[in-house]
Amino acid sequence: MALHPRAGTKAQAKDLINVPRLMASYYLNEPDIEKFPEQKVAFGTSGHRGSALHTTFNETHVLAITQAICEYRQAQHYEGPLFLGFDTHALSEAAFASVIEVLVANEVQTIIQKDRGYTPTPVISNLIIEHNKEHPAFLADGIIITPSHNPPEDGGIKYNPPHGGPADSKATKWIENRANELLLGELIDVQLFPFSEALKTGYVKEQDFISHYVEGLANVINFDAIVDKKIKIGVDPLGGSGIEYWAAIKERYNLDLEIVNDRVDPTFSFMTLDKDGKIRMDCSSAKAMSSLIQMKSDFDIAVANDPDFDRHGIVTNTHGLMNPNHYLAVCIDYLSNNRPEWDSSLEIGKTLVSTSMIDRVAAANGKKVLEVPVGFKWFVEGLTDHKLMFGGEESAGASFLTLSGDVWSTDKDGIILALLAAEITAVTGLNPAIYYDNLVKRHGEPVYKRIDAPASPEQKAVLSSLSPSDISSDLLAGEAIKSVLTEAPGNKAAIGGLKVVTENGWFAARPSGTENIYKIYMESFLGEAHLAEIEKEAQQIVSLAFANKGL
Repeated sequence: MALHPRAGTKAQAKDLINVPRLMASYYLNEPDIEKFPEQKVAFGTSGHRGSALHTTFNETHVLAITQAICEYRQAQHYEGPLFLGFDTHALSEAAFASVIEVLVANEVQTIIQKDRGYTPTPVISNLIIEHNKEHPAFLADGIIITPSHNPPEDGGIKYNPPHGGPADSKATKWIENRANELLLGELIDVQLFPFSEALKTGYVKEQDFISHYVEGLANVINFDAIVDKKIKIGVDPLGGSGIEYWAAIKERYNLDLEIVNDRVDPTFSFMTLDKDGKIRMDCSSAKAMSSLIQMKSDFDIAVANDPDFDRHGIVTNTHGLMNPNHYLAVCIDYLSNNRPEWDSSLEIGKTLVSTSMIDRVAAANGKKVLEVPVGFKWFVEGLTDHKLMFGGEESAGASFLTLSGDVWSTDKDGIILALLAAEITAVTGLNPAIYYDNLVKRHGEPVYKRIDAPASPEQKAVLSSLSPSDISSDLLAGEAIKSVLTEAPGNKAAIGGLKVVTENGWFAARPSGTENIYKIYMESFLGEAHLAEIEKEAQQIVSLAFANKGL
């Protein structure tokens, strides 16, 4: 994709959404899922997302999804409270009110942030976990209203069951199917209670989520080291749900921390444009992060989060924005050597499209790697059962255990990953980018890339159902193919595509769930020329597989 000519520059008035029109669309546009299937409820790896302007995230969708969640939790006998949070996208506040109307009508005890404040995704996860430790007979769950880092016109809603992490495919498929049934039935079976009265019923309780979460961070991060070494931290919340959390963290732990942007604006007008010219609060994108990168010399370490704070962006004063894959490898090496209370048998969780540097770092530390399909939900069981010390995915999302080795969050936590960057700098005297340079000296330097290639719906279906025997090639970019995977080696779950691995490189191909493309992830430890060969031959291998299926 060609870089937009204004990528990395400040958003202009013409780039901003029309908030009144967006909100009117939320209430007035109604999906017709029989005529337009793309308007159906569809849960991806992180819930249902869409835009009211395109009739893919509207009041009708939210009411149906919430009713389906109420019926699901009743069928599962979840009798504890539901923790409800929302982020700073314009549609999130409206969706929050819609969700409340259905929850109260279904007599679900709902707990929200005091004064109807914003709540990050990892906070909801932590609240669920802590409640269920104390009340195992009355299991709590949660809903987070967020489209993550997506553009300002988007909305999203996701469900976290009692384990605190993203719901698995079985749960989301049940909710999705039931929600679409309710849409087809014109919401006749959706129970509603007027929002103006719902907050007075006793079914909605307010709680200070901020103090609870911030106090708990003392069990996760070595703040003494950060304070002792006087690490100067810059924070850009990117207008997201954790702005008040960063202020509370600064005060509670006496950190030398500056919030460089404290604005909350539903148009996100303070952002610089992403590489495609859109406003997107992606803390792993150098173009979206241009403002903070320009301030890198002002801090020992600078960090950012996306609107629901489940992702992290790490900016060093020497290298600028870190590649998320590089930072995952640094975290794993550092935590393996700086958490003395952790059991030595704990494993590393990685998605199959994350860097193989993780495998080399883990092996050097005597750690096993649990390689799973894309999606943080695959790490939930390992974190809950204290099998995994760390779970991370290539898209700048991760979580890890407390200092004592207990579970903290079973969803991605951008706050603790940001704070860990400051801890690493304090303890090692190296910022994470320099730390990574040292890993490269020991383990080699990988080159990583992701591209999109066109694919018809029929080709996407074939790619999703390939078996290793469908791949006849013995070589990839001059190296013998060691393995062809259509199941993740860590848990034998289908990856919905394939991964081909050699000694010094690999590629993975997966169909897009929403577009007529497939995604190719690739990596080489032999340099750019070798990576180019992998890219070329990966497309040839996939094309041959299509041809062998008559496509």
